[in-house]
Amino acid sequence: MHSRTLDTSPAAGPTAALDTASACWLKTLDRLERTTMADPAIRALQRGIRALPLGGMRDLLRGRPLGHPVHPVLVQVPIGCWLSASVLDVVPGTQHASTTLTAVGLAGVAPAAVAGWVDWADLPPEQARVGLAHAASNAAAVVCYATSLTARLRGRSAKGRLWALAGMTAVAVTGALGGHMAYRQAVGAHAAG
Repeated sequence: MHSRTLDTSPAAGPTAALDTASACWLKTLDRLERTTMADPAIRALQRGIRALPLGGMRDLLRGRPLGHPVHPVLVQVPIGCWLSASVLDVVPGTQHASTTLTAVGLAGVAPAAVAGWVDWADLPPEQARVGLAHAASNAAAVVCYATSLTARLRGRSAKGRLWALAGMTAVAVTGALGGHMAYRQAVGAHAAG
């Protein structure tokens, strides 16, 4: 009979749960990378974005003058504003500041999205599939924060905070997807080099 020793240390439970969640997340991403259902739409959308007459603006949006992609830099505006708004949402008397940060975050979405789409248009299929999910979760975040801003401006701060919480959840998902794409791209470049 095989005897199994259980780890009863306080860290064993959270570590095991984190390992399980991580394995599940990576398995989901692997499945997403292999799913070809959206490939015809992805290829058409990528061709359309590459065909846009952007001229020298394309290099600027891709971050060539900086020597690295500009999209990760630009996303700091909405993410930073929305995270700050979430912190202020729990501080009494900061409703106006939270509303302002929510609005500034929404204003920062467009440049980040444009740069992201330009980068995405040149990704290989596996990354492009994850990128499409990244874009969808970004859209969900924008809808949540736009709804939050509307509620805040109408004086419904509790509703605005709830929508912001939903938006921050979408931001966490989209950040994890974006990080996965960047990591895969870096690993692929390293393996090729």
